Amino acid sequence: MISTLRADGTIHSSVVNAGVMRHPLVEPPVLGFVTYGKVKLANLRARPQLTATFRSGWQWVAVEGYAELIGPDDPHAEIDAERLRLLLRQAFSAAGGRHDNWAEYDRVMVEQGRTLVLIEPRRIYGS
Repeated sequence: MISTLRADGTIHSSVVNAGVMRHPLVEPPVLGFVTYGKVKLANLRARPQLTATFRSGWQWVAVEGYAELIGPDDPHAEIDAERLRLLLRQAFSAAGGRHDNWAEYDRVMVEQGRTLVLIEPRRIYGS
């Protein structure tokens, strides 16, 4: 579950598939996921703080941090289109995803304007 902050101060939560992966430019591992659409990305562009919560049985962990966005509407000077293509695959795989046709996956990511979200953990807590 990813929770972001709306402009009115309320929380917007949604379910995503996320996983731990290497940051493409710095050393520490980060939490990464792939997303698209208006609400979550608009919230993160304006207010990048977020909380990701994971649950397994009765145990849970929350990760707080700030989102770094890399995608077609959020370009990064050091990440070209080919590198983004590979990073979207890496985030998908880190979240447990598998694909039988990576070319199709790549095509859909471009068509939908998918964005990579990276979170460097600032606070981790849970049970």
